[in-house]
Amino acid sequence: QVQLVESGGGLVQAGGSLRLSCAVSGGTFNNYAMGWFRQAPGKSRECVAAIRWSGPFTYYADFVKGRFTISRDNAKNTVYLQMNSLKPGDTAVYYCAARLKFIATGANEYNYWGQGTQVTVSS
Repeated sequence: QVQLVESGGGLVQAGGSLRLSCAVSGGTFNNYAMGWFRQAPGKSRECVAAIRWSGPFTYYADFVKGRFTISRDNAKNTVYLQMNSLKPGDTAVYYCAARLKFIATGANEYNYWGQGTQVTVSS
């Protein structure tokens, strides 16, 4: 059974940085495309960034381009989300998710989910 565990969330001031990590176990990590999603209270879950199972292919939502970077370390079965220049509007629970091979941006296209980690950006 595939399990995903996020870490690295917390409270940060606007303009600050955080790095989220998502450790994957129970599957062949190299086969999965990984996505980072977020959900703020009263809002739907939205894709922030995604990375393909191999190669340099990535996706970023317009609202994080130039500020967030997704990366993966296949040797450590871990995907990262480096978040810089954080804004109060980035406050949400952040989830990582996995699906086979190719990038997708819809939450319903991912098969496996972590429990989420809270990111709070104060003004």
